[in-house]
Amino acid sequence: MKCGTMYSPGDVLLCQVQFTDSFELKTRPVVVLFQEYGNIIAAGITSNTKMTGIPLSIKEGAVKDSVIKTNYIFTTSEVLVKKKLFSLSKEKKNELYQELNRKLSSLKN
Repeated sequence: MKCGTMYSPGDVLLCQVQFTDSFELKTRPVVVLFQEYGNIIAAGITSNTKMTGIPLSIKEGAVKDSVIKTNYIFTTSEVLVKKKLFSLSKEKKNELYQELNRKLSSLKN
C-alpha cells in the first residue's frame, strides 16, 4: 500500500508485524483501532480459536475462523500494510469497543 492511505477503525489489514520475542517481521492480519500521523494502532488477529478475545468467523470475512486478540495491541507503520482485507460490521466493531473499554476501565480508578 502507498503511504498516506487512510484506514478506518474496524478495517482488517494484512500487515507486517514485529513480534515482541524477535526482530523478525511476519505477515499477519490485524484490525485497525485508529490511525494517526502514519501510525496504525491495531489489535492482532489469530487463527488459534483457543485464544481469548473476540471471535471472528469466515462468514464475517475472515479467511478462517479467528480471534481478535484484545490483549495484543500495538503500533505499526502504514508502510508495513500489504493490503486491506475487509471491514468489521458495525456490530462486531461495537463488540470490540465494549471489550476494550472493559479492559481499560481500570485506568479510571
